[in-house]
Formats: sequence, structure tokens, C-alpha cells
Amino acid sequence: MSRIGKAPIAIPAGVTVQVNNDVVTVKGPKGELSQKFNPELEIKVEDGQLTIARPSDAREHRAQHGLYRALINNMVVGVSTGYRKEMELVGVGYRASAEGQVLELSLGFSHAIYIKLPKEVKVEAKTERNKNPLIILESGDKQLLGQVCAKIRSLRKPEPYKGKGIKFVGEIIRRKSGKSAGAK
Repeated sequence: MSRIGKAPIAIPAGVTVQVNNDVVTVKGPKGELSQKFNPELEIKVEDGQLTIARPSDAREHRAQHGLYRALINNMVVGVSTGYRKEMELVGVGYRASAEGQVLELSLGFSHAIYIKLPKEVKVEAKTERNKNPLIILESGDKQLLGQVCAKIRSLRKPEPYKGKGIKFVGEIIRRKSGKSAGAK
């Protein structure tokens, strides 16, 4: 049996979960999220906990058991506490500024890059003297937040020689030595 799938999801105070046909809707202080699921799986909400049961041990049911439990758990955490990602711009002259839902990035190209973010994602850009600029993204939807971060990172991935690019705070970039180390 799936260890992830059979673990119950604790529903915190202020969060409501509704199951209608094949859609789970989770409402909380940080917003509302909904997810379609396989109607063969049985979702029960009782005593402040949500449990998912599968009809058989078929490969498809085993796979979806853990998947939907994880997705629903991410939704519950998202509407109650939310998710936050911090990205760092490493490089000379790299800058970021945010106005409303538009993020402006200066990444060493001949032009500035403007990214219009979805309304579910809150953005903040911080620039301190003698520190790398930071982009702070917050959202209740973990999947959307990850997708936006991946899009921003794809504009200038961290390179292994000087470490320049857009990286997550705390991420360790594997460095290479370059040409001079191998020339003997």
C-alpha cells in the first residue's frame, strides 16, 4: 500500500474542503484552489481529516492514490500558509524591479525583459547595496509558483564557470575549473 496515499491530511482551522463528483475544492484565508481527480478514488472528510481510499491494487490506482493525496495536501498547505520562493540574480549589472504584476529584469542582454505574472502570484524585488538582487515570489498554488520560477530561471540559468545567472537562494551551483586547470 502507498505510504504517502494512506497518510491522512490534517485540515487546519479556517480551511474548508468540499468534494463534488470528481472535483475537490479547498478554501482558506489565502484563497481557493480546486483539483479534478479520478472518480474511482474515494475521498472522505471527517473529524478534521481528509483520507483517500483506492478501489483496487491496480497499478493505475496505486499511482493515483499517492499523487492525489500529495496534490490535495499541497492545496491545503497553500490556502492556509502559502508558498514562498526566493531567487537571487548573480552577475555584474543584473537588476530586478517589480511594479504590480510586471517584473522587469536586466540580465546583461541588450534589452530589459518584462514578465507579466499571473494574479495569483505576488512578487517583490529587493536590492541592497553589496548584495545580489532578490526576487521574492509568493502564492497559494505550489504548481503555478514552481512554473513561474522555472520560467524566470530559464531566462539566464546559472552557468558553471563563474556562477552567473538566476538561482534559488541557498542553491549550490556545481563549479567547473575552466581551461587553465587542464593545460599541463
